[in-house]
Amino acid sequence: MLSIVIPTKNEEKYLPKLLESIRKQSYRDYEIIVADNGSHDRTQEIARGFGAKVVQGGLPAAGRNHGAEAATGDMILFLDADTELSDENFLLHALAEFEKRKLSIGVPIAITEGNILDKIFFQHWNFFVVSSQFVKPLAGGWCIFVKRQLHQKLGGFDEKIMLGEDSDYAQRGAKLGKFRFMLTVKIKVSPRRLKKDGYLKVALQDIGQGIYWITHGKMDEKNRVGYEFDIYDDENEKK
Repeated sequence: MLSIVIPTKNEEKYLPKLLESIRKQSYRDYEIIVADNGSHDRTQEIARGFGAKVVQGGLPAAGRNHGAEAATGDMILFLDADTELSDENFLLHALAEFEKRKLSIGVPIAITEGNILDKIFFQHWNFFVVSSQFVKPLAGGWCIFVKRQLHQKLGGFDEKIMLGEDSDYAQRGAKLGKFRFMLTVKIKVSPRRLKKDGYLKVALQDIGQGIYWITHGKMDEKNRVGYEFDIYDDENEKK
């Protein structure tokens, strides 16, 4: 079985699209676990309406870990609530590639249905992360396939890291198993962070994060940037 774990907070706008894309999958042997961080909109109601199990969540790293604790499958798929599976055979093809290449962690290519600038941004992101995967693995937390056994060995995501916990997870995982980008499947990612913060700000933040990781290492609670948490709370878009 595949356990699909989705951390949420006030995601009634995006969650239905993701859950509908999961329901349309040709691969059916899965469970859905929504780790909700105290939503006060219809997020939990929507999740249960699609047959998902709802558990206590938290900030992204904690939400993923709490969801994984409730998982029963041999494989875990971590998804952000504002993603969407690209076609009805996404899970079937992703798991086939994962097995064929004997992966321990696999990350699909990211695409977006935004405007041309959004698409160019993600094209550059894909080029950068695919090129660096053999040197310093990086991963977007929006979609990560991992063997449950490896997740447990890693102790899950490091909840003390305030920025880049997904890349830290990939780098630690690559030391114990095989990490690769999966080229046969694509995950649709919302450009809402680009819309909210602007292209220049996001680019500078991502560059700054990379420099900080190289010069200082992990970003913890004492030196957090903090912007990344907004993507898990739609209310911030309305303020």
